[in-house]
Amino acid sequence: MVHQPLVGQNALVTGANSGIGEGVARALGAAGANVVVNYVTAEDTAERIAKEIAAGGVETLALRADVSKEAEVAAMFREMCSRWGTIDILVNNAGLQRDAAFVDMTLDQWNLVLGVNLTGMFLCTREAVREMIRRGPRPVSRATGKVICMSSVHEVIPWAGHANYAASKGGVKLFMQSLAQELAPHRIRVNSIAPGAIQTPINRAAWDTPAALASLLTLIPYGRIGVPEDIGKAAVWLASDDSDYVHGQTLFVDGGMTLYPEFGRGG
Repeated sequence: MVHQPLVGQNALVTGANSGIGEGVARALGAAGANVVVNYVTAEDTAERIAKEIAAGGVETLALRADVSKEAEVAAMFREMCSRWGTIDILVNNAGLQRDAAFVDMTLDQWNLVLGVNLTGMFLCTREAVREMIRRGPRPVSRATGKVICMSSVHEVIPWAGHANYAASKGGVKLFMQSLAQELAPHRIRVNSIAPGAIQTPINRAAWDTPAALASLLTLIPYGRIGVPEDIGKAAVWLASDDSDYVHGQTLFVDGGMTLYPEFGRGG
């Protein structure tokens, strides 16, 4: 029998029409949750993913919203709650990169990355938490609500040439921890997942040739690149009652990338 720890719960995953977000949305649906597949581009893809998740017996919605835009975020949550009544699980996954050497980085590149990766997380979490507090506990979960923030190994590993991205993920770390501290009395659990190298379109150049993959694997002690399903499984656990006493933590899913592997060879 398939274990479905999230039956009867409503989840929203931002940036769920590709990569890690898609993997998380599929995993939550397989675990029994109804799932909103948020997207900002590629509507056809989002609709297809939502239909495929729904084929497993849950309800799904594909909703467009730019998470960096307050009005669009508010409209998305209104639509979700009008259809399903409430939200139990938020996965703040939407994120992007606009890489440049620091001296060449434009203000637009800086603002876009911080706007989506960090401000978007603020806007979506604020809407979700307001609803969770408004309606209080539900019998489907021990926690009043669950918020999962998608961080990165770069919340702790500096990344030259990616100052905007690393700054956004460093911000996610203390955003998550501060929220966890503040929301604990409401029994709203807040945690992060910090992926390492995951095989997704955002980092295709790092793995799509044998030479690039071999170079990447020197940074991963476990000897393989991650896949979106690895993150999906972690998200299901963090959203379930199995992790009910886990709060304010970052779960690194990175094959050991944060072990600074160069020091395993003498530094």
